[in-house]
Amino acid sequence: MNDRFYLSLAINEAWKYQGLTYPNPAVGCVITDKNGAILSIAAHKKCGLPHAELEAAKEALSKLNPLLVFPLEPNELYDFIGKNHDNLLKNSTFYVTLEPCSHQGLTPSCANLIVTLGAKSVIIGMTDNTDNAKGGAQILKRAGIDVKTDILVEECGELLEPFLLWQNGSFSFFKLALRLDGTYDNGIITPHEARVFMHKIRSACDLIVVGGETLRADDPLLDARLTDSKAPDALICTKKTVQKKANVFSVKDRKTIIQNSLDFPKKYRNIMVEGGNNFLCAMSSRVDRFLIFRSCDFNLNGNKKIEADLKLKLLYQGIVDNCSFGWYRKERL
Repeated sequence: MNDRFYLSLAINEAWKYQGLTYPNPAVGCVITDKNGAILSIAAHKKCGLPHAELEAAKEALSKLNPLLVFPLEPNELYDFIGKNHDNLLKNSTFYVTLEPCSHQGLTPSCANLIVTLGAKSVIIGMTDNTDNAKGGAQILKRAGIDVKTDILVEECGELLEPFLLWQNGSFSFFKLALRLDGTYDNGIITPHEARVFMHKIRSACDLIVVGGETLRADDPLLDARLTDSKAPDALICTKKTVQKKANVFSVKDRKTIIQNSLDFPKKYRNIMVEGGNNFLCAMSSRVDRFLIFRSCDFNLNGNKKIEADLKLKLLYQGIVDNCSFGWYRKERL
């Protein structure tokens, strides 16, 4: 096994939580022992939860010492691991998709944690150039840890790009759900757990955008009720009148905007766009990514299919509740 293999495992794990970590980046981490045996594969799962390195350290230590009882709160977990690691991870190797942070944020520095644990080497996919987090590699090197950077840079860059986009403005993606036969009309498409997963992603957004056609055909709530989370603000793009009795207006504590243009309001940074064929064709040049769910069902009564002229590159594919989903970007010329 080589560095690229272990780091690819970290990349794949991080992709499972893409869309859920806003405003933090999706980051993965693999820890191996001095012989190259994998001790843990972990990722940052949500803002406010442990960073990937801390989560991976917890999983590795729990494997090496099953008697340890870890606290849940990230700062308490960080302190607990620092005091109770018993050098079990000495001479280990950390494979991280993004340079370990150097600063005190919601949790202390991951670079300092790795130093405390006595790691021998750290393999970094991409260096971190954000002002408040960069410098982790220097902390590691000063502690005598062997550091390699820029491994699988393109793959780590694809993983990190949503974070970089919302750091510098906004990130937007088009969410689409299809059946196996390509239809997207005539009732519910994806199974329950897939819809729960989609609502988790929706709850991490600050704006959801649909067209008037979707509003009139489906009268959706556009909320995150399946996760009991706050709904994002809603933007309805239409040139026609919207009925005030539409379900979208019944969701409390959120703003609903109606406009006749396809432009996103500038104050929003993480934007989900939903709709069918016509809205996809209208928005395809305006969004940064595509999130496509594909159920295993056929529907003989379904009539609407996607007819957009798009060529996409698959970045990641996962499965939830027997339903596949994939993150895509447009092919670059």
